[in-house]
Amino acid sequence: MIQNNSSIVELDKNAIANNVDFIRSQIGKGVKLSCVVKANAYGHSIEQMVPELENNGVRHFSVFSSFEAREVYQATRKKSTIMIMGDISNEDLPWVVEKQIECFVYNFHTLKKLVEEGIKQKIKVCIHVELETGMNRHGYSKTDWEELIDYLRKEKDNYILQGLCTHFAGAESSANYKRIQDQQEVFLNGLSVFRDNNLIPQNVHSSCSAAILAYPEFNHDLVRIGILTYGLWPSTEMELTYKIKNKTQKSPLKRVLSWKSRITDISFVESGEFIGYGNSYLAETDMKIASVPVGYGYGFNRSLSNTGRVIVNGVRLSVVGIVNMNMFLIDASNVDVSINDEVIIIGRHGDKSINVKHFGNLSDTLNYELLTRIDKAIPRVIV
Repeated sequence: MIQNNSSIVELDKNAIANNVDFIRSQIGKGVKLSCVVKANAYGHSIEQMVPELENNGVRHFSVFSSFEAREVYQATRKKSTIMIMGDISNEDLPWVVEKQIECFVYNFHTLKKLVEEGIKQKIKVCIHVELETGMNRHGYSKTDWEELIDYLRKEKDNYILQGLCTHFAGAESSANYKRIQDQQEVFLNGLSVFRDNNLIPQNVHSSCSAAILAYPEFNHDLVRIGILTYGLWPSTEMELTYKIKNKTQKSPLKRVLSWKSRITDISFVESGEFIGYGNSYLAETDMKIASVPVGYGYGFNRSLSNTGRVIVNGVRLSVVGIVNMNMFLIDASNVDVSINDEVIIIGRHGDKSINVKHFGNLSDTLNYELLTRIDKAIPRVIV
C-alpha cells in the first residue's frame, strides 16, 4: 500500500498493555479473551495491533469478514485463533476451511457451504452457531432450531462445534436492560436444547465490551472485546456507571491512538475577507491562518468546519472555514507557529488534550465511526 504521509497515527504500546490488563481484571480467570479487530482494528491497523496484542498474551481475534481474517493471518506471529463473525466471500471459502478459521454460522446457506467445502478438503470445519435471541439481525431463530439440530446431528463427523453464541442489542444502555435479560433467557434456553441433543459447544459466548461491565454474569467462557481494547468506553453511561460503582474519578483505560499532522503553509488575511470556500467564515480582524494537509478525504469530518480544535505548540487552536477534501485551516493569529510545526488532531500535549470523545462530539460522530473513518493509508506506528 502506498502510504499517505500527510499525517501519522501513533499507537501507544503501554496503553495497549494497560487496557488488556483492565479487561482481564473485569472478566476474571477462566474466561477467554477474543480481541475484536474488525474494521482495521477500529481504525488502529490490524497489521500493528495484532502483534502488539499477542505480545500481551492475546491469542484469539474476532473479525467481521474473510478479507479481515486474511489480514490477521498475515499479521499474526503466534498462530493465534481467528474467528469470522460475519461475511465469508465465495472466493475465500476454500482458504477459510483449509486454514481452519473459525466461523459464525447464522443461516443454512453458509453452514452447508462450509460443510460441503470441508468434506471436499477432508477437513472438519470450525463453526460457532449464532442464535437469534432478540436483536433481529443475524442468527438462527427458535423456529429454525429443530431443523438446525437435525442437520448438525446428521453431519456430526464433518464439523467441530467451537461455539454457541449470540449478540446483545445495546448492552451499553440501561434502557435496554429488559431486552438484554430476555435475550439471555432465550440464549440459555437454546444452550439447554443443544446440550440435550448432545451438541456440546466448546465455547459459549454473548458478551461484548459493554456487557462485561454491565452484565458480568453473562461472560460464560469467552468474551468478544472491541472498543475497550483501544482505551475507549462503549458509552458515556458505561463510563459513569463504572466510576460510580468503583468510587473513582479516574478512568482505568488509556487511549491508544493519537493522530498528528503538521503545518504546511502560513498566510495572512485582512479584516473583512472571507476564508476558504464560500462565505462561512468572515475575518473580523486581521488574521494569521495556517494550513494542515488533512481533510474529510482522510477522515477529518467536514462537520468540523468552523467548530474543530487542534493543538499546536501546547495551544488549542480553532478550525476556520470549510474543511476541504485534503486540507483544513486553523486560526494561528495569537501564537508563534512555523511551517512543519506539529499539529495534534487527536492526542495530548502537556495538560492540553483533544480526545476521541471530544473530537467525536464536535463532529457529531460515534467513537466507533470516527476511528474507522481515518484513512487506512495514513501510517500507523507503535510508540
